[in-house]
Amino acid sequence: MADANIHAVTGAFGYSGKYIAQRLLDAGHNVVTLTNSVGRPNPFGERIRAFPFDFDQPDRLAEHLEGVSVLYNTYWVRFNHRLFKHADAVRNTRTLFEAARRAGVERIVHVSITNPSEDSPLEYFRGKATLEKALAATGVSHAILRPAILFGKEDILINNIAWTLRRLPVFGVFGDGRYRVQPIYVDDLAALAVEQGASRVNAIINAIGPETFSYRELVECIGRAIGKRRPIVSTPPWFGYAASRIVGKLVGDVVVTRDEIRGLMAGLLAVDAPPAGTTSLTQWAKANAETLGRSYASELARRKRR
Repeated sequence: MADANIHAVTGAFGYSGKYIAQRLLDAGHNVVTLTNSVGRPNPFGERIRAFPFDFDQPDRLAEHLEGVSVLYNTYWVRFNHRLFKHADAVRNTRTLFEAARRAGVERIVHVSITNPSEDSPLEYFRGKATLEKALAATGVSHAILRPAILFGKEDILINNIAWTLRRLPVFGVFGDGRYRVQPIYVDDLAALAVEQGASRVNAIINAIGPETFSYRELVECIGRAIGKRRPIVSTPPWFGYAASRIVGKLVGDVVVTRDEIRGLMAGLLAVDAPPAGTTSLTQWAKANAETLGRSYASELARRKRR
């Protein structure tokens, strides 16, 4: 039987999972985490017990979730790589959902993406839609949160835009740069997740922030905040991708993928919905201008450290 006070968070040593875990601890809950980084330094000390994902041992994974009332799932991969693939993330997440059902977890709060679609030509959005359907099929009470872009001190995208603006005399955007984005502060997403963890009503929420930017406006906003206004030039998508590959070689990372460019330019990181977050990126960027973009944030480095 689930203990109403035990909550499980995937990736509590990472980015969004860390904020969710902190809010749960502040609310007086007992928290455990499922992670690929059991040996990684635990920022919460003894307050959070870590278990491995054990996707290849479903029975053991279910054991890790016994007594848990709510599972918060942030597990995913951003792109395909020799070390990880979208297909693996879909399969593993299905295993996680089934393990939670078997363990008697009462509620699953799952982080998805804006505009998922099983018909999407983009594997990221297609995979997210597949998982939303799989979650509903478990019969477990659930909430699906659909953020577009997250920002916060550990963020990659916003930080690396600032990093580029600090180092290059111009900034290139794919095409005209008019496609919309709706970033949400990571702690606002965490607050929404914890709020939904207390409910037992099935829900799908577009987890967007209070500001809508065109991509060009987003770059301008960050440039103003850090005092690095640069000329913004439109580039063909193929050229922008080629340039990102060169930068990626220099920093040892995947800066952006073709699918990410396609999704961005197709407007998939914006929806017509009321905001779920309250923190303004404009104000946050100004408040964090001294540190924003000072160093490059590498997706691959973070994953290899795990």
